[in-house]
Amino acid sequence: MHPALMDAPSTSSRDRAAMRRALELAGQGRRGAWPNPMVGCVIMRDGEVLSEGWHAQVGGDHAEADALRRIGFSAEGATMYVTLEPCCFWGRTPPCTDAVLRSGVRRLVVGMEDPHPRVSGAGIQKLRDAGLEVEVGVLEDECRALNEVLLVQRRHGRPFVTLKSAATVDGRTATAAGESKWITGEAARAHVHHERARNQAIAVGVGTVLADDPRLTVRLGDGEPSPIRVVFDSNLRTPPAARIFGNDGVRVLLCTTESGLAAHPDRAAALVDAGAELLPCGPGPRVDVPTALGALLSEKIRSLLVEGGAEVHGAFLDAGAVDRVLVYIAPKLFGGASAFGVAAGTGAASPADALALAPFAVKRLGDDLVLESRPLDGPGAAHWIARHRR
Repeated sequence: MHPALMDAPSTSSRDRAAMRRALELAGQGRRGAWPNPMVGCVIMRDGEVLSEGWHAQVGGDHAEADALRRIGFSAEGATMYVTLEPCCFWGRTPPCTDAVLRSGVRRLVVGMEDPHPRVSGAGIQKLRDAGLEVEVGVLEDECRALNEVLLVQRRHGRPFVTLKSAATVDGRTATAAGESKWITGEAARAHVHHERARNQAIAVGVGTVLADDPRLTVRLGDGEPSPIRVVFDSNLRTPPAARIFGNDGVRVLLCTTESGLAAHPDRAAALVDAGAELLPCGPGPRVDVPTALGALLSEKIRSLLVEGGAEVHGAFLDAGAVDRVLVYIAPKLFGGASAFGVAAGTGAASPADALALAPFAVKRLGDDLVLESRPLDGPGAAHWIARHRR
């Protein structure tokens, strides 16, 4: 038996311990399960673990079927713990509710309802109608936080957006002369590459391309593939010789405007020749962020790391499209009335209108700090607050 389950004598504490173990198992599908949710499952009888499972790969067994298959789909009188409501329709695989009913499971403990419109409580009801005892909501906040990327997609119809910035103590991301290399030290910059690796795409504004000519690659030394590169470029000012067009097979998407495409057909042709895919995102004069996010989702991008600069950050904040905040703070002061800040755009009219964040998680990286948080209305906020409020 897993150690966490051995230390849980009462029914309620055992339920929580078993769900925590199911959450651990679910996390093993972080790379392979997408675009499906990460789901874990534990099956117990008389205080002993019969089987465990998780959804490891799209098209493969869901967590419930994976756990049941390991014991020949025989779980008479057992309790099943699953982080997400069992599906009740045919997709790439059969309905999990059918497998649960065939197995003889007597009791089902569910972390959270599945927000999928074809499930959304229907799987739970089907099992209850068949006579199973079903309890819902055990460690629900943790279960929601695990699949916050998917929940944002289902709720807002767009990718999960992380707004990332590196700044001085006075909130400057570049000097008045536009110099920004390097604000943070090597440890913080290495951490950024891990952040890039966990997202499907990286976004910058054309100003960042013109000023820094970044490659936007992942440099971890272990063959980790680089995410798709996205540039917000309303008037197609990206140079065709920019380093984002590397010979590494990584897609480059330029979110532009209909007016920009119409006004600059030669630039558009040169960028396409360089390897860019042009996505018209609104009539202009600036890229419409909600339209761009919808276009990126249609390209199967479900997690986006927005690295800046200030104009792009401001546009995302103004659009209400920020799901995670990651700020690297260096022990430096730039000063200067015209030095660049973290975000431009329209901004909040009053403090009451600001994007409200949960308490920060703070980590030291060499001489720098990295601050991480979630908006208070985000799907993972409740769990985040419980973990980091002191």
